[in-house]
Amino acid sequence: MGLKKIANGWQRESMANKLRQARLSLLREVIGTSRSPVTILDVGGQEEFWKALDLSRMPPMQITLLNRYPLRPQGPSMNSMVGDSRDMSQIGSRAFDVVFSNSVLEHVGGLREQKAMARECLRVGKKHFIQTPNRYFPLEPHFLVPFFQFFPTQLRAWLHHHFDLGWWRKAKNYYEALEEVESIRLLSCREFAYLFPQSKIWREKLFGITKSFVAHSSTKESPTCPAP
Repeated sequence: MGLKKIANGWQRESMANKLRQARLSLLREVIGTSRSPVTILDVGGQEEFWKALDLSRMPPMQITLLNRYPLRPQGPSMNSMVGDSRDMSQIGSRAFDVVFSNSVLEHVGGLREQKAMARECLRVGKKHFIQTPNRYFPLEPHFLVPFFQFFPTQLRAWLHHHFDLGWWRKAKNYYEALEEVESIRLLSCREFAYLFPQSKIWREKLFGITKSFVAHSSTKESPTCPAP
């Protein structure tokens, strides 16, 4: 089985989707006794993500997808809005029951921009569930090359310019490749704890290694990251 098939979270039988299904039990804990339907703001989300999940055990939800470009979701319980995760000033504080985000935090810029997104997610939601990949997981999750995130930036750009890697088609030129590899900033556990100092942090494991982190507001006990 190829790496892309294993890692494709939009395929119900993929390993990545099975891990996402496991996250649903934690999301249920986060939702807890929230009113029905539960209002969820999915920051950077796509309708296909939710379609690939088995939501039969979840309470009724009204999901709003927030992206920097307009979407036209088809589901009756789904709508969208245009916005920037780093500045959601058009949304009032605690406007949503839950703010949810899956593998978006690593794409918004440097640590300052990531902190801005974290702050806004905590502000607009009564509860939160924010996931991001672990920088120290051996397989880089976007280009699907082992330890790719630790290669020198120029080497990553050269490889991306010359080869199709993971989910990315090869870039048209070196500088486009450089832009794209620099647009991804994976986080360590300590950095994640810095962004969410009051949150509980769940470590999602694959083959005994932490694949990603989830900052959440569930009452469920979770191990914490070392202090930054």
